[in-house]
Amino acid sequence: MGKFYEDSIIPKSFRRNFSVYERINDLGIDLGTFEENVTSIQGTGLAGVIFNESGLVYLSGQSGGTLQMNDTEERVKHGQDGAQNVADNMIKRLHWAITCGGEGGDLDDVLYTVKALGMVVSTDVDFDSGPAVTNGFSFRWHSVFGGGKGDYSQNGLDSGGYSGVHARSAIGGFTGKFSIEPEIIVAIPKELSIEIISNRGWIFPLIPEVFEKIKKNK
Repeated sequence: MGKFYEDSIIPKSFRRNFSVYERINDLGIDLGTFEENVTSIQGTGLAGVIFNESGLVYLSGQSGGTLQMNDTEERVKHGQDGAQNVADNMIKRLHWAITCGGEGGDLDDVLYTVKALGMVVSTDVDFDSGPAVTNGFSFRWHSVFGGGKGDYSQNGLDSGGYSGVHARSAIGGFTGKFSIEPEIIVAIPKELSIEIISNRGWIFPLIPEVFEKIKKNK
C-alpha cells in the first residue's frame, strides 16, 4: 500500500488488500512513460487534473468511442469499450499527476472514488442506454480500485475492497463525433494533496517553471 494510505483514516474493513498496480498490470493497462505524460500546460488553457488541499482530485472529461449511441446491442458495446478506454487513460493520467513530483504518493494512495459523470452522445430521442454505456467506464474503475462490478468481483462483491465504487450520473442526448465523455473525482489523503500543492501547485499538466524543475530533477 502507499505510505500515505497506510496512515489514512480508512477503516480496516474498507481497506484494500491488494496493490492497484498489480491489477493494472494484470489488466494490461499501459501507464506509459514520464516523457509521454508529464508536460507543460502552456497553451492548453484547461487542466487535466486539479488537486484540492482537502484531498479531492478532479479529472477533466475525455471522449471515447467514435459512434453516436443508440439502443442496439452492438452500438452500446462500442460505447462501453470506448468508455473503458477512457477509464484506462484517466488512470494513467492520475498516476502521473500524483507521482511526477516525487512527493512519495502513487495510485495506491487513492482512498476512494467520489463521483463520476457520463455524458453519452445520442440524437435518438428514445435513447435509454446512457447508464449501460457509462458502465464501461464505472466498472473499469471497480476493476482497478475495487468494487462489486469489476473483473475481480464474485456475486457482486470484491474481497479486495471498494475504493472504486462511486456515486454517478449518466445522461444521453448530446451531439458529437464520439460516444461518451466521462469525468471523475477521487479522494487522496489530505497530507499527500498538501505535499503536491506545496511542491508544484494544484494544476496538471504543470505550469512551465514547475515542468522544467520537475523534468530536471527526474
